[in-house]
Amino acid sequence: MKAVLCRQYGPPESLQVEEIEWPKADKGKLVIEVKACGVNFPDTLIIQGKYQFKPAFPFSPGGEVAGVVREVGEGVTHLKPGDNVFSLTGWGGFSEGVLADGYRSFPMPLGMDHQTAASLMYTYGTSYHALKDRANIQMGETLLVLGAAGGVGLAAVTLGKIMGAKVIAAASTDEKLALCREFGADETINYLSQDLRERIKEITGGQGVDVIYDPVGGNLAEPALRSMSWRGRYLVIGFAAGPIPSLPLNLPLLNGCSVVGVFWGAFAERQPQDNFRNVQELIGFWQDGRLKPHIHATYSLEQAADALNEMLGRRVMGKVLIVP
Repeated sequence: MKAVLCRQYGPPESLQVEEIEWPKADKGKLVIEVKACGVNFPDTLIIQGKYQFKPAFPFSPGGEVAGVVREVGEGVTHLKPGDNVFSLTGWGGFSEGVLADGYRSFPMPLGMDHQTAASLMYTYGTSYHALKDRANIQMGETLLVLGAAGGVGLAAVTLGKIMGAKVIAAASTDEKLALCREFGADETINYLSQDLRERIKEITGGQGVDVIYDPVGGNLAEPALRSMSWRGRYLVIGFAAGPIPSLPLNLPLLNGCSVVGVFWGAFAERQPQDNFRNVQELIGFWQDGRLKPHIHATYSLEQAADALNEMLGRRVMGKVLIVP
């Protein structure tokens, strides 16, 4: 089978497409013939050695896949060969086949296509865990989403509306903000042409926002934190801007607010039953038509570097997929 391999840390251009052997399903595992693989920001980090997990060389990036079960190992009873499935793999998905954990693989609901299934877990899983489990967002609260047109950002906009929040989408271009409005944003902020803090004051009447969803970091973090309401929750999702910000700890003290870390991968690993329940609820949102992933573009295995560079350049709106 073909696979995109990382043999040493480096930029996307250092990846190679090679022929390798199909994996074998040992105990608790299954082999999936990949039909689509989501491209996510951690994929750009893992190939550079900048991610929390560092798999042994050579490895393929790609942490969420959808496809057809090829083989199941001992102990996997909820899936069988021929089943359509989506799975959180961590890495390995930029390939024609991948070895996956049974407990992190789920049957696809009837009517769902592989590209939709490969767009659910990282972005919507992260955002739902953040808003539901970490922020405990309540109906009527105000949610500010930074980087709102990206994969996790647009998912947070959609889920914030489903959960009854007033959603403020912040992004770097008017084109991105137009997409956010299509997905339910009530208000928008272009943080390149508008002052973030002043615009938040204007929108909230000086009250600030209850929940901030921040996958960007960088120089947006502190002005956003300064714009929180009393007992607000600042969700630390990631650092797409590059630099990891240092925040003045007197701000949470003065505002009675919380800075809350969100690591969905660890949540899925440590609390698989809670994660499974969240996935089932997300599928319910899809089934009733309230959740529809926006596919920005699809790429072949040979175009994997282009897909990753689009992500690194922060040009992606919604979801990018590798389709072997």
